[in-house]
Amino acid sequence: MKKKMFYGASNLIFEKAKELRNNLTFAELVLWGYLKQNPLGHKFRRQHPLGIFIADFYCHSLKLVIEVDGNIHDTLEAKINDERREHIIKSEGLSILRFRNEEVQGSLEKVIEQIELFINTKTTLSR
Repeated sequence: MKKKMFYGASNLIFEKAKELRNNLTFAELVLWGYLKQNPLGHKFRRQHPLGIFIADFYCHSLKLVIEVDGNIHDTLEAKINDERREHIIKSEGLSILRFRNEEVQGSLEKVIEQIELFINTKTTLSR
């Protein structure tokens, strides 16, 4: 189970994830307020180790990663790293939803709609 759920993450990645869980950004904290309620019956984890990466939020039953990005992701270097990271994560059969801090803080309802649309679509296709 550990290997499947964490994709071989090292102890160092687990320690870093624990540190990040204790220091959520404001936008992550806002979204966590919704996700920790197990929307539509699905459990989400925050700052979850996935191999060499740490997902902001992860739902194992949906194979879904949710990322909340701040301005640091606007740099060319960050965009290249994000693309590389997305490619690796998707190669594991995971899906990714990516939101900006401003979306979460200013339009939480729309973010929730997109997450619930993904969940409903995924569960409908799984039947």
